[in-house]
Amino acid sequence: MMHGPLPGETTTHIPAGTGPLAGIARGLSLLNRIIIVFAALALIAACVILSYSVIGRALFQAANYWQDEAAVFLLVGATFMTAAYVQEQRGHVSIEAFVGLLSPRVNRIRLWIVDVATFLFCVFFTWKSWTLTYEAWDDGQVSNSMWSPPLDIPYGLMAAGMTLLCVQLLLQIVMSPTGARR
Repeated sequence: MMHGPLPGETTTHIPAGTGPLAGIARGLSLLNRIIIVFAALALIAACVILSYSVIGRALFQAANYWQDEAAVFLLVGATFMTAAYVQEQRGHVSIEAFVGLLSPRVNRIRLWIVDVATFLFCVFFTWKSWTLTYEAWDDGQVSNSMWSPPLDIPYGLMAAGMTLLCVQLLLQIVMSPTGARR
């Protein structure tokens, strides 16, 4: 099971060069790094909000109409928006049971097939996420809590994050035959 790059392997997979593919990959990598900063801030904010919620209930018997939902919205946004960065780093957990048994050529084909299958699933998930976002926005859907925030916020973050993940996967699929490092 791999949880990141092998020792001695670089974690960036951005092709050198000036072609349009390299430019898109560098732009997406920069966007991913910016998103990581905001996701880290969102995680810190969620921790602060939940801590405030616990302390407020325990010490002051204060109602918490918004704290749990706000924390969930922040966590959903941080999780989905950083998926493309994790994919760029090849940081998703994968089972590598056959790697040692396969030749390097067959292993490259296996990786490409896995990337294509993952891309197809993510495209479907992205499409459904955008559909949910539109329906929530169009119908004015809100959560069932007293705070009632609009549901198009978490759905939109989920859809945007999945869109970035699809772009990242597509770049990796297209760059794979060109000999870019994986």
